[in-house]
Amino acid sequence: MARAAVDYRARTRTMHRLILIFIGIVCILWVIPLLLIGSGSLTEESALINTGYQLIPPKFSVEAYQWLWNDPTRLINSYGVSLVVTVVGTTLSVLIMAMLAYVLSRRNFKLRGALTFFVFFTMLFNGGLVPYYINMSRVLQVKNTLWALILPYLVVPFYVLLLRTYFSALPRDLFDAARVDGAGEFRIFFRIVVPLSTPALATVGLFSMLTYWNDMYQALLFIEDARLHPLQYTLYKLLVNTQILNDMAVQTGQPVPHLSVTMAMAVTAIVPVIVGFLFVQRYFVRGITLGSIKGD
Repeated sequence: MARAAVDYRARTRTMHRLILIFIGIVCILWVIPLLLIGSGSLTEESALINTGYQLIPPKFSVEAYQWLWNDPTRLINSYGVSLVVTVVGTTLSVLIMAMLAYVLSRRNFKLRGALTFFVFFTMLFNGGLVPYYINMSRVLQVKNTLWALILPYLVVPFYVLLLRTYFSALPRDLFDAARVDGAGEFRIFFRIVVPLSTPALATVGLFSMLTYWNDMYQALLFIEDARLHPLQYTLYKLLVNTQILNDMAVQTGQPVPHLSVTMAMAVTAIVPVIVGFLFVQRYFVRGITLGSIKGD
């Protein structure tokens, strides 16, 4: 028996080492493209054309960033718009989705089944682009406002169901004890549910943050005022402009570093995402795992 236990532990350690090696290789494969993007943004355009992307820039140059930040006011304003939309949108969306999910997790709520079906139904069907545009621009009248960038993602059905499943797994004895002490539903939610659900809320918050930060579609539909353009839409317009100027370089004699500028745009857009992920990464796996526990 002792020999079998020793062999089992040895096999377990070997398996753990193999798993760690495999995960390490996968992580390296994921990091390499990011390093290539950063290196490409710091490489001279001619070197990119001749030698392609390399981990170490063959000819170091900051020309792409100089071209990109030639008009810093525009980019700084777009950064501000994206930050406001992301912070306000993420905060409101997590709060609203968490409160809705808490209601759906209550077993004694009479409309629980109907409301759950309504949330799930919206995952499968939508009204189409034309009714959506009319509703946003004429009914809600949020065209050319920051609310046009915030409202569409306030409630995401999948995240609501994820939080509902998580809340359903919380111990009901805590809620019953709080009610005996005279606590109302809002107090139970903010004093008990929220502190116990930090991993799930952080995970949903990260997903919402990425959705708001990377969104360009809503600005394309509803924002005409250049002062309200988010960062992604501004970078898209700059990318189109560089392509046009690059095509006209034969006539003007002033080529634009199109490839390196494209990489510089990617770096400019991805840095806040990396910073945000570092803040919530410790909750990420726990939130996904615990939120996937089956509830009633």
